[in-house]
Amino acid sequence: MDLHSSYPGIADLKHRAKRRIPHFVWEYLDSGTGSEATLQRNRVSLDRVGFLPSILHGPLEFDTQRQFLGQTYPLPFGVAPIGMAGLIWPDAEGLLARAAATAGLPFTLSNVATQSPEDVAPHLGQNAWFQLYPPKDPDIRRDLLDRVKQAGFSTLVMTADVPVASRRERQTRSGLTNPPKLTPRLLMQIAQRPAWAMAMARSGPPRMRTLDKYTDNSSNLPPTAHVGYLLRTSPDMEYVHWLRDAWDGNLIVKGVMRAEDAGPLKKAGVDAIWISNHGGRQFDGAPSSIEALPAIRAATDLPLIFDSGVESGLDILRALALGADFVMLGRGFMYGLAALGQNGPAHVIDILRQDLQANMGQLGAENLEQIRPILTLD
Repeated sequence: MDLHSSYPGIADLKHRAKRRIPHFVWEYLDSGTGSEATLQRNRVSLDRVGFLPSILHGPLEFDTQRQFLGQTYPLPFGVAPIGMAGLIWPDAEGLLARAAATAGLPFTLSNVATQSPEDVAPHLGQNAWFQLYPPKDPDIRRDLLDRVKQAGFSTLVMTADVPVASRRERQTRSGLTNPPKLTPRLLMQIAQRPAWAMAMARSGPPRMRTLDKYTDNSSNLPPTAHVGYLLRTSPDMEYVHWLRDAWDGNLIVKGVMRAEDAGPLKKAGVDAIWISNHGGRQFDGAPSSIEALPAIRAATDLPLIFDSGVESGLDILRALALGADFVMLGRGFMYGLAALGQNGPAHVIDILRQDLQANMGQLGAENLEQIRPILTLD
């Protein structure tokens, strides 16, 4: 089957995903917080970044390689961390890790994934990243970092933009809680999605396996929070210094939106900054990530990662043109998994590769360093 004939874009995968997974799972994947103004702002702001097409270049040979943190990647993007990804499709983390390793791209395992570092260790390539929600207890910190290192992860990503649980009203209205409880309402939604139901029945109910060692799941929490909140703290700069001393690989801080944070982070010894508004899932009063990117680029020479709202190769080029060094996608890969199961991640990578090259051709750019001329579209 030629997947490109049926699903030529991520929007096509998104449409099929919505029809293939239960409503409460869809709401978990697709929702933001508040009125979702920030989620929508991410899309609108990306669409306002345009380019002047270039003509009369003759045949072009495209080079989509990107140098980042001492590695050469065949494409300028990777897999962002998604909490509870196994709720969206069984073995999500394993499928994503294998697809990324095959393509030579970085894969980021969430601290609150449904598989542990030890679970995914056999599937990791050389570019395995681990996303850390900062544990409060120093002993848990040390133990978790040791587990991550032993499993083969080379890069640590500390998420700094979740000091408290967000409300995620759409998720609450759907009836989803953490951990999910099979109420009659949810069972009815599951019954309407037999492919998901059968796949989940074979794999068993998802849970946050990395945290099993540290929690007993007995405490009461708000419906959109999870057991991870029992362990984590709201980090400060001292915490970043502690991590820098404790971790001997690359250290990235994720969730940066202010240019003034770049200087202290560089002084603390971080290797890269990850610009993100958490895909509009944490705070509904934030600017789009693409709006924040130019000022942060002007403020630092640290490598910059970009995410939030990316849905195409053209969006990746927009972020690179405004100063990002690398781009990460979360929801796009999840739409692929929900739509196509094990075939989804590789198809998403191929969609983005083809779209990158098609748009580079319109700009007369044979490599990513030539993606510079931009304009603002009203």
